Amino acid sequence: MPRLPDVLDTDELSLPELCAARLDGEVVAVLDRWIPIDAPDLPELRARALGAAANGPVIAGWSAAWVHGATPVPPKVAEFCVPHGARVARSRDPRRRIREVAIDESEITMAGGCRCTSVERTAFDLLRDPALDEHGVLPVVESLLRSDPIHLAERLRDRFAPATRVPHRRLALARLARILG
Repeated sequence: MPRLPDVLDTDELSLPELCAARLDGEVVAVLDRWIPIDAPDLPELRARALGAAANGPVIAGWSAAWVHGATPVPPKVAEFCVPHGARVARSRDPRRRIREVAIDESEITMAGGCRCTSVERTAFDLLRDPALDEHGVLPVVESLLRSDPIHLAERLRDRFAPATRVPHRRLALARLARILG
């Protein structure tokens, strides 16, 4: 018997079958895709579940934190970014948000054939986002910092150096100081 893919959509099973499987606890819904509960919990799988394409927008923000394993709950709205000036169609799907940002190729990693912001860039973005709840963002960034606790924290401090113009620098530095104690 052929094995189903680790990320399902209506190409593999009908919507009623997928919804029944979700109600039976066999799959978890992630936006318009489903992941079987026995699938390995890997960044590659999480990235593919968000519906990202290898040559499309970059998974960013809270979505990237989920891909990196810093939060166990999939995002309700998938966040993506594109470099300033990139010609990309705006998403009409309210569950997907795309924004233009200043981003360098070195700040992008690959996960499951999908482009995703690096752990450092993800932490950088989350720390300076004033829309995020303080009590929600701090544990997520702390989890991201565990990947390289000494060097990553230092690189983040350098990114917020006074010589560079960074929106919400003061907020980011205060959050980083609370995390590092």
